[in-house]
Amino acid sequence: MTINVVQAAIIGLCACLSSMPGLGGTTFGNYTLGRPLIGGLICGLVLGNVPMGIMLGAAVQIVYIALVTPGGTVSADVRSISYIGIPLAMLYISSTGLDPASAEAQGFAVSMAATVGTLGTVLFYGTATINLVWQHMGLDWVKKGKLKRLYVADMILPWISHFICSFIPTFVICLYGANMVQVIKDYLPMDGLAMKTLFTVGSLLPAVGVAILLKQVVSKPVDFLTFFFGFTLCACMHLNLIGCAIVGGFFAIINYNIRCLALRPAVAVGADDDEEDI
Repeated sequence: MTINVVQAAIIGLCACLSSMPGLGGTTFGNYTLGRPLIGGLICGLVLGNVPMGIMLGAAVQIVYIALVTPGGTVSADVRSISYIGIPLAMLYISSTGLDPASAEAQGFAVSMAATVGTLGTVLFYGTATINLVWQHMGLDWVKKGKLKRLYVADMILPWISHFICSFIPTFVICLYGANMVQVIKDYLPMDGLAMKTLFTVGSLLPAVGVAILLKQVVSKPVDFLTFFFGFTLCACMHLNLIGCAIVGGFFAIINYNIRCLALRPAVAVGADDDEEDI
């Protein structure tokens, strides 16, 4: 598997659109297009191996399933995770002949994504720093009463920031990623300690993502029952995600009806007595 100029350009454009706050908007960009699961699908479509892209994207998504950006603070850049880490992982896995569904392949993808995502924070803050220039220009235009120029500062000039900090790094790294993968293969053999460490750490990182999600969702001990029930469906009853979603939908309807009954006004006691007399 190789990445040509056109493929690298498409992946770079997706990285631009998924930036935070994102040229595609926060909802469409960062919280949809930028998620590893969606990024894996797009990289699979672009590189011609959709099953591998989805499997690696799903593995990486578990780690960052609870990733948020409070106050603009980021611990990892999903743009780099989805459109630099996953393509590089796909190149490595295809060149080594690993099964994308294997624990080793997914562990390597998670480790690669975690490394690139941490380094990608430099790109995030680089974009925000360059945008400060456009904000000062917009403030000067406001002081001069040139309000129509604010559209330029808000919708046109940020393209320059994203082109510099999103498109160019993604394009270059993906285009020359095959050489980087070859270096990894030469200096980090599959049976070496370094690669075994990456595989092991990568297999443990999804547990961290699930733990962060539980910390945000669980507010009292009884909330763990929902998690354990879903785990039982998957691990013991071997249901897939679609089956678990259907079962969860049934319980959601039951819980909704119970809550609706609890909100209904109680029937007057006198009315019950009259009915019994009749």
